Amino acid sequence: MKWAGGKGQILDKIDNVLPVHFKGYFEPFLGGGAVFFHLWRRGFRGKAFLSDLNEELIVAYETVRNSTEELIAQLADRIYKSDKETFYAIRAWDRQPDWAQVDPVKRTARMIYLNHTCFNGLYRVNRSGYFNVPFGGYRNPTICDAANLHAVNESLKNAKLQYVDFTKAVQQAERGDFIYLDPPYQPISETSSFTDYTTEPFGEEEQKLLAKVFRELHERGCSVLESNSSHGSILKLYRSRNFIIEFIKAKRAISCDPEGRGDIDELLIRNYRDTRQQRLT
Repeated sequence: MKWAGGKGQILDKIDNVLPVHFKGYFEPFLGGGAVFFHLWRRGFRGKAFLSDLNEELIVAYETVRNSTEELIAQLADRIYKSDKETFYAIRAWDRQPDWAQVDPVKRTARMIYLNHTCFNGLYRVNRSGYFNVPFGGYRNPTICDAANLHAVNESLKNAKLQYVDFTKAVQQAERGDFIYLDPPYQPISETSSFTDYTTEPFGEEEQKLLAKVFRELHERGCSVLESNSSHGSILKLYRSRNFIIEFIKAKRAISCDPEGRGDIDELLIRNYRDTRQQRLT
């Protein structure tokens, strides 16, 4: 899945600060899952607890894990054409009153189709929960990547998927577990604000609650890594001798202003010192 704020472009920086040893893995803001899939490619085969407050996304991951062949067959249907008329017809499916009861395979095929044909691969919903990103106009997008779907299916076999908020997602985390937090970022400007992955807002109060959960996980003996924006309020929330804050550069992929798509500062916040990079050094 393409995902606004996805961590594919900074995986090398994240890899440098991953903990050397851990038991279970928790990712409460799953999104496109770049860090989880990176860990899996590196050989992690422990229990993974993956969650998100985007119900359509969790349904999609469950479908890829449980009904891969049926999903591939659905995506191969000729209905999924990359033209404007087809796009808007399929986009409107979630306006149907019984959409939540529609077969998960069809719901997931729609999500993948829209993700690969909408503008910038952006996932955005309005306050009614309806997907509202416009048509992307790509010439020949890949709608059904069977090899990738099989690989994702394999990686999810030992994962527990949940449609819950971050406070519930980490309740089972124990000493020795690793939690990666990638919340909707605190906006650093009016034009950089984007938190519409779900109908639920994620503002200053949610950031404060997340910092509280971060501290609770630290006291529980977990290894915690968080990505966030380099906003003054975020720096203030995590200022502690127990936490290490590192500034990194990342490219802004989505912005109202084309000139705002350059490198920006982001934060990597962690509560442990023994990292992969330090071991290699």
